[in-house]
Amino acid sequence: MVAVGQGARGEDGERIPLEVRTGDPVLFGKWSGSEVKIDGREFLITIEPDLFGIIEG
Repeated sequence: MVAVGQGARGEDGERIPLEVRTGDPVLFGKWSGSEVKIDGREFLITIEPDLFGIIEG
């Protein structure tokens, strides 16, 4: 994970904490997110619910 946002807001307006952190290796599906190229580097932009999990080790 290169970067993460602030998370979604709940019905009460409070931020819902993210489980994923910058630097976490993650699993995602073949069709997850949107591919973008920035300064010649390829990135995938996605939302946390589309992640299959965080790889621990």
